Amino acid sequence: MLSNPRKADNPLEVANQAFCDLTGYAEGEILGRNCRFLSGAATEPWLTERIREGVRNRKSVLVDILNYKKDGSPFRNAVLVTPLFDGNGELSWFLGSQVELGMESTAVFSGRRERAILAVNTLPPRQRQVLELIAKGLLNKQIAWELKISEKTVKMHRALLMERLGVPTSADLIRLAVEAGL
Repeated sequence: MLSNPRKADNPLEVANQAFCDLTGYAEGEILGRNCRFLSGAATEPWLTERIREGVRNRKSVLVDILNYKKDGSPFRNAVLVTPLFDGNGELSWFLGSQVELGMESTAVFSGRRERAILAVNTLPPRQRQVLELIAKGLLNKQIAWELKISEKTVKMHRALLMERLGVPTSADLIRLAVEAGL
């Protein structure tokens, strides 16, 4: 999903079918609202604050939080929120990605984090730099400028990172980077 930080309360403007299937809400019930509607009685306030802090500081954040579906049933949710910047370096969107973990998720989440750290630690220095900048929400052109390399080289590194880390999409690449603490 995508939220719009240029509007009051950072409302959702794009939600895919996977998000609707996960939460039980129709797209029309989601758009225009802040994602807080997934919170409920047992949602951990310190994790909600970590998400708010990430949004305030324009930093990627990943939490394992208790959320609630439309029917009121709780679910463990791995939530990734990351800023997306335009070509001028201005904040354009926040990308949100959710994965239902299951109620026994603490061990699963810890295991994923450990695997992500191990995988990132095997990267050559330049690929790690590219991954860190991808995780910050920078575009290929911005990464190229930051590292003083060509945009074509950044695209090559992105493709190599996805292959080496075994992830199919840039969103998965960002999730892995955030899980690893970048």
